[in-house]
Parts: sequence; C-alpha cells; structure tokens
Amino acid sequence: MNKSAKLILAALVLLAAGSAALLLLRPAGEEHPVARITLDGELVREIDLTGVEEPFSFTVEGPAGLTNTILVEPGRIRVSEADCPDQICVHQGFISDGTTPIVCLPNKLIIQIIGGGEALDAAAG
Repeated sequence: MNKSAKLILAALVLLAAGSAALLLLRPAGEEHPVARITLDGELVREIDLTGVEEPFSFTVEGPAGLTNTILVEPGRIRVSEADCPDQICVHQGFISDGTTPIVCLPNKLIIQIIGGGEALDAAAG
C-alpha cells in the first residue's frame, strides 16, 4: 500500500469510529429543558424553555413575604429582582441547563432545569 492509500484508510477508520461513538453515546430521547420552580418545597410552576418565544417575567412571594421576580427568555431563566438581603440569586444570572440550580435561601425558592440532555462533566465521569 502506498502512503496516500494508508492516509485514506486511516481517515475512514477515524470517521467510522467517530460515527459509532456519536450513535452510541447520544441520549435515547431528547427531552426539552423544563424549568421547575419550587417555593418552600411546593411546585409553583413548570416552564418548557424551548416553548418560550417572547421574554416574560412574574413574581413569586415566599412564606416570609419576600418576593422574587423571575425573568424567562427563550432557552433560559433567571431571578432578576429579589427582596433578600444577599442577592445571591440575582447575581447568579441566567441558567439554561441542569448543572446548577438557582437558590434563594431566605425566600425558600429553587429554580432547577430538568431534561434538556444535561451531560456529566469530566470530573463526574
């Protein structure tokens, strides 16, 4: 075999291996990312982020009377305003996958994204 034939053969083997890896490692069923909003442990609202066409916001009031204003945009969600003293939930910004939830401890608010094919990182395996 000459050098060009070996290169073509190597390229075909790599292409076949890459294609097989994509087919075997992809998620079985693609789920839409859904933002699940809970307040004091109770589900307040679920929002399919792929179905959002226009940005909108709404406010939730927690058990102590504190409020969080939630901003939803296509594919992402955030807390834009809050009555809590530390504002950690506001400074976190937008989330669009299930890697990190938004948590407001003073108001007992949790926003997490379920589905959407979130992947494990290299540290998790």
